[in-house]
Amino acid sequence: MLKKIPHTYVIVFSIVVLSAILTWVVPGGSFERNIVNVNGIDRNVVIPGSFHYTERNPQTWQIFSALFDGFVDKADIIVFVLIIGGAFWIMNESKAIDVAIQAFLRFTSRIEHNRIIRMLGADNLIFILIMTMFSIFGAVFGMSEETIAFIIIFVPLAISMGYDSIVGVSLCFVAAALGFAGAILNPFTIGIAQGLSGLPLFSGIGYRLLCWLIISATGFTFILQYARRVKKSPSSSLVFKDDSYWRERQGAESATTDYHTPSSAWIAFLLISVIMILFSLFYPMTQFNIGERGIKLPAIPLITILFITSSIISLRKSVHFFVINILLFTIVALITGVMGYGWYIMEIAALFFAMGLATGIAMGYSPNTITKLFLNGVKDIQSAALIVGLAGGIIVILNNGNIIDTILYKLSESISGMGRTASISMMYVVQNLINLVMPSGSAKAALTMPMMSQFSDLIGISRQATVMAYQFGDGFTNMITPTSGVLLGVLSVAKIPYDKWFRWILPFMVILVVLGFLLLLPTVFIPLKGF
Repeated sequence: MLKKIPHTYVIVFSIVVLSAILTWVVPGGSFERNIVNVNGIDRNVVIPGSFHYTERNPQTWQIFSALFDGFVDKADIIVFVLIIGGAFWIMNESKAIDVAIQAFLRFTSRIEHNRIIRMLGADNLIFILIMTMFSIFGAVFGMSEETIAFIIIFVPLAISMGYDSIVGVSLCFVAAALGFAGAILNPFTIGIAQGLSGLPLFSGIGYRLLCWLIISATGFTFILQYARRVKKSPSSSLVFKDDSYWRERQGAESATTDYHTPSSAWIAFLLISVIMILFSLFYPMTQFNIGERGIKLPAIPLITILFITSSIISLRKSVHFFVINILLFTIVALITGVMGYGWYIMEIAALFFAMGLATGIAMGYSPNTITKLFLNGVKDIQSAALIVGLAGGIIVILNNGNIIDTILYKLSESISGMGRTASISMMYVVQNLINLVMPSGSAKAALTMPMMSQFSDLIGISRQATVMAYQFGDGFTNMITPTSGVLLGVLSVAKIPYDKWFRWILPFMVILVVLGFLLLLPTVFIPLKGF
């Protein structure tokens, strides 16, 4: 008889305990750091050769405060998750997402009549388009935390189409993670790593673009093959039983939907339109920075015009289509805010909160009803917030135990005395290992790149190759490390147990890690532009 797999909370808390044990075994150590301006932002950067041992700071009772400390450390992501849950619960109550899914399924059914599309598979084409979009977002502006909001859209969609929640998560989170690993212009990884290595910003883009294409194509192929197996035999899915939550939520709501447009929807439309017009007056032009190039566009005025036009059309059909229109333009505003105004979690959370309120007003809900629905959504998603906080406690234990720098120092020492191929391989391995305890790409760049780039000079490897080793090592394991608050937040929202996700993602990780190694070899043996 198989032993019961531990709950995700048990797994994460076990890592907290293991981390505390390591603080008794691993010597304390620290690097000196100084402030370096990287691409206009001050970063706390390690000084190469400054490592020194310090007194141990063993963690004992702190394992019990890890949840509290993790909540403090990951407060931004936790609040983001709770607001997303509340806002989308209001939208779910409106039945607008159900209406949109049914309309989408009717659309896919119609286009399958085309012989070429039927041969290629309508679902395959749609999935590739969705995944390509998210992969581009990951590669260009480092989409990561933002994918949590899309889980609530794509998981129900995937299950409605006969797939499972893993496919739904793959459409947005995994696709964005593939783009993040094969970063083209990501300012949070490539931008910082190249800046700290003394390289021209976003140089070597030609080979990185090729790597992104290969990584994305490999990942999409794996996901589509899995999706085909699940479609053929839904009960074979690892999460078939877990997905009963989503199947029960679907029911037959769309069949009993009362298509109408109350006066409250027009009031919501007028309020949003006035706000958007005011924003258009204050921000007539938006500067989009893509790599080292920038372009100015009247983005907000254009979005305002499109919103007003499409909203009038959707309101003439039903309030449900108007709510979906609000959702679509929320996503457009998110992309504009991130790429044009440097938005992060706080601004995005505020945006989705406003979306939830606008949905409630459009549906004619009373303030008390909107509040009650929001709290129900928070209650439904609170487990995701708890696991993010607990995972944050792992990092706090390791930091307070003064052992992260020691681990880095010992790993970097292991690279010394090797040939070029072995050295670039070990750099890649070291970056993967560090990512298991430090999922933050920007923090890891500040910690490792000052040393790694100088070390590469000594062994005859280009600094650009070192940046690539960091890029791949930082990107792939984000999809499996239990210390990642984003991953655990995504899985909790999707109701996927970590152990089942681990079983599914492990062979995929092996493929990606091997692929990353193969893509590093040309950086050592072939003269590439920018390398």
